[in-house]
Amino acid sequence: MTTTEITHLSSDLIELILSLLPISTLITASTVCKHWHSLISSSSFSSSTTTNHCHKPWFFLHGLHNISSKNNQSFAFDPTSNSWFTLPTFQHQPNTSFIGTNGFFFITAPKFCYTPILHPFWHATPPLHFPRINPLLGVFNDEGLTKFIVVGGVKFIGNLVDIEDRLDVEMYDPSLGSWELYPPLPGDFRSGNSSSSLSSALFKGKFYVFGIYSCFVSCFDLEKHVWSDVRTLRPHGVVFSFLIGCREQLVLAGICNLPHGSCFNLWKVDEKTMELSLIDVMPHDLLYSLFDSDEDDKFASLKCVGLGDLIYVFNEDYHRVYPACVCEIDGVSAKCSWRRLPELPSPVNKFHKVISFCSTVSLHSILGQRQHLGIQ
Repeated sequence: MTTTEITHLSSDLIELILSLLPISTLITASTVCKHWHSLISSSSFSSSTTTNHCHKPWFFLHGLHNISSKNNQSFAFDPTSNSWFTLPTFQHQPNTSFIGTNGFFFITAPKFCYTPILHPFWHATPPLHFPRINPLLGVFNDEGLTKFIVVGGVKFIGNLVDIEDRLDVEMYDPSLGSWELYPPLPGDFRSGNSSSSLSSALFKGKFYVFGIYSCFVSCFDLEKHVWSDVRTLRPHGVVFSFLIGCREQLVLAGICNLPHGSCFNLWKVDEKTMELSLIDVMPHDLLYSLFDSDEDDKFASLKCVGLGDLIYVFNEDYHRVYPACVCEIDGVSAKCSWRRLPELPSPVNKFHKVISFCSTVSLHSILGQRQHLGIQ
C-alpha cells in the first residue's frame, strides 16, 4: 500500500492545513522540522492564523500572594484546544497596584510600568500625574499605536492613600512618551472609583465604566475626550453585574435573586438607548457547580470577564481551586452555549488576590515561550 506523505505536499497546502490547527498545537508543530518552523514562524502565517483565531480570546488568570511573590502563578486558557497552560511568573514588590488587561500586566504605583503577558519584560513610562492604586485600565489602538487609558483608582502618595479625590483620566501616547490629562469620572462614581467596585469595557471607540453594585454607567469618548451622561443599568432582581464589550454588542452579565431562586443572566445593552434585552441564562447546574456551600453570600466571589464572542465566569475562592465556565455567543444566531472549563494545572497555590482578563493571542507572541507553556 502506498501513501502520500505530508512532506510531499506543496508548501501552500501544508500552510493551509496548519492554519486550521489551534495555536497551542501549532507551537508543537513548529518543532517537527525546519520547514514547518519556517512556515509557522513567518509573519504572513502568524497574521492569518491570528485572524482565524481572533474570535477565540484566551482567558488569563494571575494569582497574587501578598507575603511571597514566589508563590504567584499565571495561567492561560485556550478555548480552541480547551486547555490550560502554565505561564512564566515574575516577581514584583508586594503591595504594589497590579492589574492585567488585554495582553498586558501593569503596575500603577508607585511607578507606572507595563509588560506583555507572554514575554515578561517591564517597561517604565514617565510618572502618572496622579499615582494611583486599583484603577481601571484600557488598552486600545489609535492609528496603529497601542495606547493606555487609566481611569479612577485611589490616590497614592508615598504610603498614604486618599480615597476621596476624583482623579483625572490619563492617557499614554507612546509616540510622545507622555501622559495627557482629561476630565475625571463623573461625580456619581465618587463613592467607589476603584476596580474593586467598577467594571469597564472598550466598545466602538468608547471606554465604558460601570458600577458593579451601583449599576451607574458612563462612557468616555476616546476621540472627543468627554464623558457621557450617567445612566442606570439595573435589571430586575440584580445583585451585582459586570459590563463586557463583546464583538458585536455590549453585554451585561450578573447574578439575580428572583422568587424562583438565584440565576446568572446575560443581557444585551443598546449602547444608544441603554435599554436591556435578555440574551440567555446560565444553566442552573453549571452555576451551582462553581460553589459547594449554601451560604447566602456564596456568589460574592463570582467574577466575570469577556471579549469577542466569549464570556468567562469564575469563582475566585481558593476552596474550589478557582473553578470557571465559559459562554460562547454565536455571532450569527445569537445562541449561547455554556461549558465548564477543565481544572487548573496542578499544583495551584492559594492566592490573596486573583486578576483575570481576556485577550486575543497571536502565534508570533508565544512561539518563543513553548518551554513555559509545558509544550516540548
